[in-house]
Amino acid sequence: MKVYFAADHAGFALKEQLITFVRELAVPGTDQGYNLEDFGAYEFDADDDYPDYVQLAAAAVARESGARAIIFGASGQGEAIVANRVAGVRAVVYYGEPSVQQTDADGEDLGMIASTRTHNDSNVLSLAARFLTLKEAQMAVQLWLETGFEGGERHVRRIAKIDLVKSGQ
Repeated sequence: MKVYFAADHAGFALKEQLITFVRELAVPGTDQGYNLEDFGAYEFDADDDYPDYVQLAAAAVARESGARAIIFGASGQGEAIVANRVAGVRAVVYYGEPSVQQTDADGEDLGMIASTRTHNDSNVLSLAARFLTLKEAQMAVQLWLETGFEGGERHVRRIAKIDLVKSGQ
């Protein structure tokens, strides 16, 4: 699976650490790793702007079926907003586990990261670099990469409606 990375100055250090981490992960069910590409920033620059990097990663995800991106910023919110402007992208923000455990419509435990994949088929994960430890980010990224889309009828229907909104129909 192709995995793209992008970050501004606030997420730069965490991006660099997670590229190394993901490079060492094997694709589930194989002994092969992920195919990674970094869209920057390539060095720390306190004056850079996240849209410059995030839009490149989001566009790459939209072009390549099955690809995903991990993007980084201080809160991850602005980065997700930029990514979600690209048709075909479903970006989610992660800044830590909720304080209250929830269940889904079927009564199953609703894990924040896993549900973004199983229910929403998210293809971009926006990490809040200033709210997560390296260990928390690693655990979230690994779970997100290893979790598939459930493909249930209601989830497929909802994603199709999202795509219609993004296309302006």
